[in-house]
Parts: sequence; C-alpha cells; structure tokens
Amino acid sequence: MTSDAHDWIFLAAAAPFLAALVAPLLHRLLGPLAGWLLALVPLAIFVGFCSLIPAVSAGNAVTVGIDWMPAYGFRLSYFIDGLSLLFALLITGIGTFIVIYAGGYLKGHAQQGRFYSYILMFMGAMLGLVLADNLILLFIYWELTSITSFLLIGFDHTRRASRRAALQALLVTGAGGLSLMAGVLLIAAVTGTKEMSQVLLTGDMLRSSALYLPIFLTVLGGAFTKSAQFPLHFWLPNAMEAPTPVSAYLHSATMVKAGVYLLMRTQPVLGGTDLWMTVLPLFGGVTLLVGTLLAVRQTDLKLMLAYTTVASLGLLVMLTGTSNEIAIKGAVLYLFAHSLFKGALFMVAGCVDHEAGTRDIRKLGGLRQAMPITFGAALVAAISMAGLPPMIGFIAKEVLYEGLVDVSWLLVIVAVAGNVLMFVVGFSVALKPFLGPQVHTPKHAHEGPVSLWLGPVVLGAATLLTALAVGWTGDALIVPMTAAVYGQPVTGELHLIPQYVGWALLLSLVTIGLGVAAYRVVDVLRSRIDHLVSAIGWGPDRGFDQFVALTVAGATRLTRLLQPGRLEVYLTTVIVLTVATLLLPMIAYGTLPSMPTGIDLTYYEGTIFLIALLGLVAVLRARTRLIAIVSLGIQGFAVALIFMLFGAPDLSFTQFMVETLSVVILALVMTRLNVAERDHRPTRQRLIDGTIAVAGGAGFGLLLLSVTQVPFNRKLTDFFDAYSLTIAHGRNIVNVIIVDFRGLDTLGEITVVMITGLAILALVRISGRARIAVVPEERAAPDATDPRVRS
Repeated sequence: MTSDAHDWIFLAAAAPFLAALVAPLLHRLLGPLAGWLLALVPLAIFVGFCSLIPAVSAGNAVTVGIDWMPAYGFRLSYFIDGLSLLFALLITGIGTFIVIYAGGYLKGHAQQGRFYSYILMFMGAMLGLVLADNLILLFIYWELTSITSFLLIGFDHTRRASRRAALQALLVTGAGGLSLMAGVLLIAAVTGTKEMSQVLLTGDMLRSSALYLPIFLTVLGGAFTKSAQFPLHFWLPNAMEAPTPVSAYLHSATMVKAGVYLLMRTQPVLGGTDLWMTVLPLFGGVTLLVGTLLAVRQTDLKLMLAYTTVASLGLLVMLTGTSNEIAIKGAVLYLFAHSLFKGALFMVAGCVDHEAGTRDIRKLGGLRQAMPITFGAALVAAISMAGLPPMIGFIAKEVLYEGLVDVSWLLVIVAVAGNVLMFVVGFSVALKPFLGPQVHTPKHAHEGPVSLWLGPVVLGAATLLTALAVGWTGDALIVPMTAAVYGQPVTGELHLIPQYVGWALLLSLVTIGLGVAAYRVVDVLRSRIDHLVSAIGWGPDRGFDQFVALTVAGATRLTRLLQPGRLEVYLTTVIVLTVATLLLPMIAYGTLPSMPTGIDLTYYEGTIFLIALLGLVAVLRARTRLIAIVSLGIQGFAVALIFMLFGAPDLSFTQFMVETLSVVILALVMTRLNVAERDHRPTRQRLIDGTIAVAGGAGFGLLLLSVTQVPFNRKLTDFFDAYSLTIAHGRNIVNVIIVDFRGLDTLGEITVVMITGLAILALVRISGRARIAVVPEERAAPDATDPRVRS
C-alpha cells in the first residue's frame, strides 16, 4: 500500500544527491565546518528512519511509490521492511560519522569538496539500493554504487595503484551488474511483476519455474561480485588504495554488503533448494577461510581489516545459504555487529596512519600513551570482533554457532576456524600498535582531532550498548530483519548471558582458547602462511591482469582484422554480407521466385534496356577510371527514362539530377585525388570482384522478383490516398510521403548526404596537402636588392 504519511521517504532518497551538488561550494565557503554541516543530512535521514522502527517491528511494511513510466511497468517505488530498515539505519548512521571523519582526515586536501560530493552520491546510491521496490530501480541504484565507488577508490587518481584498483573494482562489479540485469528481467518475466514486494508474495513460483537455474546463477553473479566471494574477492583488498574514509564506509558497512543484501532479499523466493543450500555454504565457507588466512599474512592495518571483511562476507553468505531460521538470525546479528566494529576499526587504522605516519604493524608500538582515546575505541571494537562478552559480537557468535550446529558440523568447523583467525587479527590491530615500548614513527604521534576519534568512539560504544540492551535490539531490529530474510515470522529472545550450557557456549570457549593460543604465535603463523601463498604463486589478482591483457591483445588483433585501413576491404565485406543476406535465406528455405516468361516489350522499352546494357559494356571496357565513372551515368539515365515512361515524372527528374550530380562530383574528386589513372587489379582479383558483383545483382534481382510476385496489399496505398490531402494538405502523394509521413527518414537521408559531402571535402583537402608536401616549391632567385642578401 502507499502511505501519504511517509512521502518524506522520496526526499530522504534524494537528499544525499542534493547534498552532493552543493558540497564543493559549501567546502569552499565554510572550510572545515562543511563536514559537520553536511553530516546533518544523513543524520536527519537516520532520525527519520528511526521513526519507522515501531511500525516495522510490529510486523508492518511501508511502501511508497509513484508511476514514472507505467507503459514499461517502471515505478519510482520504495519498500521498507525489517531488512531494508536496518540497512538504511546502518548506511545513514555510520555515514554521518564518515562524513565528519572525512572532514578531519582530508583536511587541507585540494579536492576535499569533490570527495564530499562523491561520498554523498555513494550514500544516496546505496540507500536507494536497499529501499528500492521496483526491480529496475534496484538495478539502476546497483550500477550507481559501482560507478560512485569507482570514483571514490580512484580518488587519488595521480597514483597508478589507485587507478588500477578503481578500474578493477568497476570491471568486476560491473560484470556482476550485467548478470543481475539478466536476473531481474527473468524474475519479472516469471512472476509477472517488477515490484519486489509483490515478488516476495509469489511463494514457490520461482523455485518451481523452469528458469530457476538461470535466475539463481544470474542473481549469484551479481551478489558474488559485489560481496567479493572467492575467487572474485581480490578487488576488495586492492580497493584499500582509496582514502581510509572510503574503506571504512564502502568496504565494511555498505557497498560490499550489497551482495549479501541481495541474497537475503531473495532468500524467501530462491532459498531452501538443494542448489541454494549447497552453492552458498560452499563458496561462503571457502571465502571465510581464504579471507582469514590472507588477513593473518598481512602487516598493513587496512589490508588486515580488508581481508577479514572478505572473510566476514563469506560467513554471511554461508549462513544465508543454510536457509535455517537460527542461522539466518545469526547472520543478521553478525551483519549488524560487523558493521559497527569494522567501521570503528577502519577509522582507528586511519587515525594511526594520519597521526603516526604509517600503517605497518611492524613499525608501530607504544601508542597507548600518545593516543589513549583511539586505543580505547580500538580495544572495544576488537573485543566485539573477537566475539567476547559483553559486546554484540559475542551474542552474534553464540546465535550463529547455535544455528550451524543444527545444519552441519563441517560448517561449524569452518566457522570456528574462521572466527579463531578473526580473533587473532582483531586483537593484532587493537593491541600491537598501542602496547609495548614506544617505537619511533615517521610522524610524532599524538591524539587526533575530535572529527577523527568521534566515529570510532560512538561505534565502539554502540557495540556495547546494543548488547547491554539486547532485548530492545532484538525486538526492534534483529527479529524484524530475520523475519524478512527467512520469509516467515520468527520468535526467540536474545540474551547477553547464555541461559544454558550448550554447544554454542562450548564452541565460543573453544574459539577463545584457540584464538589466544594463535595470537601468541601470530608472527610464526604469518610467516608460515606467507611461505604457503608465495609457493602457490599465481592467484586471482594476477589472473585478473592476465585476463585484461589477453582481452586487450585479442581486441587489438580483432580490430586489425576488421579495420585494416583499406577501403576496398570494407566495401567488399559489406557487399559480401549483403549478398549473403539476400541469397542464403531464399536458397535455404526454398523461396526462390519463379522466372518471368513471355516478356512483351515495346520497341522504346527495349531501346531503353539496350541503352542500359550498352552503358554496362562501356563501364567494363573503359580504359580509365574517369571514363568508367562517366559511362556509369548511362545506367542512371536509363532508370530515369523508365520512371518517365511509367508515369512518375517527379521521380524521373530527381533521378536525372542525382545521376548528373553524382557523375560530376565523382569526376571532380577523381581529378583531385592522387590515384592511378587506370585500374591495375590482377586478373584473379578481377574475377573475385566480378563474381561478387554478379552475385549482388542476382540477389537484388531475385528479391525484386519475389516482391512483385507477392499479392499486392493496398493497405498503405489506401491510407496515403485517404489522408495525404486531409492531414498533410498535399495532393502529390509521393511528396507528402517524403516530406510529411516519412519526414524523419528524409531528414536522415539528407544528413547522410551532408556527412558524405563533408567526408569527400576533407579527403580532397588532405590529398591536396599531401601533394604540396611531396612536390617541393621552386626556389626563386635571390634578390640582390634584399638587405638580407647584401648582409
């Protein structure tokens, strides 16, 4: 239903784009205050969506929409349930602190206003993606996130690594977008609707459809590229070339979760099948293990967090793929917790880099005294990432373990192994730079301005407060989102303190114990994993470069084959394809026309055909190109005479004019171009060209015979006869057709003639300059009266 009371949602969806328009101007006028002022836009949207929490938590959904192009089934419509609401709150809530953070992190940057514009455009694209109800609108926002993320990742475009990372992200996610477009069209074709809210009401229609497999694969293509699932995970760590505000926002809380959002959104209508519950856990589990292993190998703070983001996305895909109610609740909880602690840790990494001058964990230590606030925020976020109480990450880990125990112990082992390594990475990021003896850093380390540490502090506090108020968190946010993903109402309370000793608690204790043990030997683990990866050598990232290089080489060869720069090759190709189009269908389908018999020609008609034949002989026997061009005009004049004999004097006059002008222009051009006077083609080439020409003439002749043997349909004739005078106010039907009924066609023909004339003019001028360049000017004898000569 459409609710007039919620029409403000249209403004909320447009507000980030409007703010992006004025962001550069505000930055020029207000300087550092611009970030604080622009942050009010996502904050206001966040407050607006908070007002929807009571209605959505009660099981209601809010839909608003207007018809944009109803003939194509396109509506500007938005759908808000538990899934889209929580995503909208994360996008705008974390986005508020990202805008503030960017103001401090990029302070003094020459292009800071442009950065504000990019980040706000991305915010609008991501917000529209999770709110969109219309499938076409969802796809448009989906592609817009790829474009804006390309701009953000390549923000520092003077660096080659930034340009490569941006191009890589665009190509990978753009390819996934094309896959999603196919999936969207297939879903609309099967269900008969383009509104996601209506698709969710179709039950098993998609699962029972013969098109389920292509729909499943195309949706997965979009989701796996966007959410960096193995082996397409390589673009996300490379995207760390972007400024840290981009990493903290796009690659922890928003864009990379778009694929997870798509899978969660379609789970009620695509999930629950053997294919779904096999492919998603398989790829998700592999991504989880690969991501955590590569994260331990890194020494750059941002790369460590980037690879754990890959791992976390794999965990979310694995949990969603189980189609189990408790596992899905664990996925929802973990998505919420991950957005909070990972956004905080990325901003902490940026603070350390900004104030100490390096992100290399081997060159950091003892920053606790110099950066106490940043250290506190990092520690709180790492405790949540490690899954320790009393943080929301602990509750998420308990629930997901409980759900996986009911599904598969193999998945339990994978989840435990992944969480152990994330425990190690989380505390490595939070403890290694801050504890131990003071290390000399490139910059004198000190606490950053409030704009840098406000975001980590608030997000870190949110991981604690949402856990302490887990009853409200569950009822208001987690349960409604779980119901939207599972497709049915769900029950069950969340507790910070486990209510009983079960497998979930035991697995948590095992994770903590193994995590502590692994953390103590993290340097050894890093060395072993590095040796393993180095021994493997080739990987998807290198494969991407090889694929791009192969594509460029193939395109170059194909271009050289199809565009050799020789006009005769182009003309021959066009004519051969035309002849094949004319003849092959008639031969293949046996539709060749009957040959005419008993032709009765008058003497003057026969004379005209004889003139045309003589002209053809003259062309073939012509000794120079110029004579051939003049002789070619004989055929045109013969056609003009035929028009005149059969009662079309206007067409006859037009044909006379066109033929005369063509001969004159061609003769003029031939005299100006530097071409041989005679045609020196070898006999073999003449035979090939003659065969093509005869085949072309035969093809057009047979086509015309086929047309004349079809019963005449007077429908268009009667139409033009009836309406030429009444509508177009013209008695000459042919002129009315050309000027009025086919006016755009005539305009196109005139445009083609004009372009051709310009091309001929350019060709003649270029040829003239070439001759001037080749023929040296005669040097005049020096003038004895010239003072330069005398001197």
